[in-house]
Amino acid sequence: MYPTFNFSTSNYSNLSDADSLTLQELTHRSVKISIIIILGVMVTLGNIAVLLVITSSVAGWSRNSRYFLLSLTAADSAFGLLVMPLNLWVSLLKDYSEGPDTLCHVVAFCNATVYSTCMYTLATISLERYIAVFYPLQYSTLMTRKRTLLLIAFTWCFPLFLLWPITFPDGVIEVHFSTASLVCNPSYSTNVAYTFSLTCLIFFPCSIVMTYANLRVWCAAKRQRRKLRKYGCALRNRHNVAARVLVPVMAAYYTCWTPCVAVIIYSVSGSTVPEWIEFVVVWLPTSNGFLNCIFYFWINKNFRRKFHLILQRLALAICPKLADTFGWSSTSSVQFVSGIFDNNMVHERTSSVSSTCTLLSLA
Repeated sequence: MYPTFNFSTSNYSNLSDADSLTLQELTHRSVKISIIIILGVMVTLGNIAVLLVITSSVAGWSRNSRYFLLSLTAADSAFGLLVMPLNLWVSLLKDYSEGPDTLCHVVAFCNATVYSTCMYTLATISLERYIAVFYPLQYSTLMTRKRTLLLIAFTWCFPLFLLWPITFPDGVIEVHFSTASLVCNPSYSTNVAYTFSLTCLIFFPCSIVMTYANLRVWCAAKRQRRKLRKYGCALRNRHNVAARVLVPVMAAYYTCWTPCVAVIIYSVSGSTVPEWIEFVVVWLPTSNGFLNCIFYFWINKNFRRKFHLILQRLALAICPKLADTFGWSSTSSVQFVSGIFDNNMVHERTSSVSSTCTLLSLA
């Protein structure tokens, strides 16, 4: 599956089996580190681009939606800015010939907290969109600014409360550095009750909320689309926006998170999985941080337009010659586009419609 080097030259003709195994391990290690770095760079750059756009108003997105999406962007960015550097630093600089130590417990705590916060944030976004679609008239009452911020605070603070015992070396669960996944992993078999408590309080509730809310929104969008067709109000080339957004979101969520949780439950019995399977399932949730950038942001036409406008402004400010190359040098054109977005922002502020309502209209 991965390329291996040919060490058949005379310099390596007398290598023992142990030496060959060491060379193979080093090759696998270098491949794994390269994958982790590439994944971290993709997640970081994708979320930086998202952050540039959603820090300002985007047409069709309410204030509450922006708060939730900012929280998601922060959680996803932590994959590339915190999880990846910490684990790479541990795997490259620390000698784990001895037993686990305090540092590995802290790194494992950071990993689990970021993962849990991301799942809770995805669940709260689904809940907000459910309320926006099914209770549009009561939305401003149900989703006040205070309640929105409290929900976001819950998504960040509750995982800290659940996972803080991992930080103690002599705490409720043991932590060891895994040479297979290059991650400080809790040994889940050392505390079965705590392991099942975490899965029952994090993964399963978030999955239930996301599945129920997104399925209901998808069904509502489908019924609305049928009504529009029935009364001749829908265009023939109208895209099924609900399926184009919600189906990939849920597919990516379960593809990235389910294998990891399944391996955690499987390891409770003390069993182990093959090296590369462990590596993939441990780092697969990190890729969800990049996929979220695509499904939650880049599919949205207003987001793409706003990002294009930001690129124009940056090019005009940093490199006018590059702007001339792409035909972005016209100041009046940029001002015209900016004026369109300013009008959209004013319209956004006068309504309490969530970004989810775009599922029922053209993307």
